[in-house]
Amino acid sequence: MSTRTETWLTQRWGKWVVPYAALWITMLIGGVVVVVLALWSAEVYDNVVDDAGLANLDKPTLAFMEQLRSPGLDSFVTGFTNIGGGIGMPILASILTAWLIWSSRTWRPLILIGGAAAVSTTATTLGKRLIGRNRPDHTDAVPPYESSPSFPSGHTLNTTVVIGLVVYLACLQVKQTITRVGLIAAGAIFIGAMGMSRVYLGHHWMTDVIMGWVLGLAWVGIVVLAHRLFHALRHREHTGPAPTFDHPAHLHDGETAASNSPSGSRPPETDDADSPGPAGRSPAAG
Repeated sequence: MSTRTETWLTQRWGKWVVPYAALWITMLIGGVVVVVLALWSAEVYDNVVDDAGLANLDKPTLAFMEQLRSPGLDSFVTGFTNIGGGIGMPILASILTAWLIWSSRTWRPLILIGGAAAVSTTATTLGKRLIGRNRPDHTDAVPPYESSPSFPSGHTLNTTVVIGLVVYLACLQVKQTITRVGLIAAGAIFIGAMGMSRVYLGHHWMTDVIMGWVLGLAWVGIVVLAHRLFHALRHREHTGPAPTFDHPAHLHDGETAASNSPSGSRPPETDDADSPGPAGRSPAAG
């Protein structure tokens, strides 16, 4: 009985504890890197971007956006930018994460997106407090006005992280290249439009938005790396390499690796949260 228990614990340790520990450790270290990068960028900004920098990039961009304004467009952009705010983005992220959890039959989207969003929010808060940059004057902005520090743009940073990871995880659930291209294009347009909406409304300077994009993309890259590392450890001794868009790896707790099967082929049924099933999404967990 003791031997059987020890064997079961050893198997579970190798299948679940080690891979998830690698996932969390990588995300933790990456999160620290992103927060440090946010603090470092604030310091660099403080030393480099002065009045001349504002005149060369921020002020001309804001002046151009002011020329495009109209009452109808102002209302539309205000409604759109609210999607990326402190209320809209958590709601949107929850809906998209719930869909990914349902389609993949795993809680990993919650771990990835929830953990990533927590780090991006922390980086935004620390960056704003450290640099304390003023937003454009209210005379150059569209109401309702915002009074919190301006650098970096939290709408841009958080939208980049959440939508970037949603697109990544969604692409793992579909087979068609055209669908993946459409998802990536839609995500890029949404992220770009969210950033530019902040400048259009006069709520942020262009450099605030640019830094939000840079930090967000860097953090998304680290989270994706952590996810790949998780799969590399999770599948190494079971079903081969980590998944890619063109060749998803498979996982099923009740089956052995394909390399150990008599025919040398993959197991007929899988339970990998990130590999598409017959209808373009993962099968239900067994």
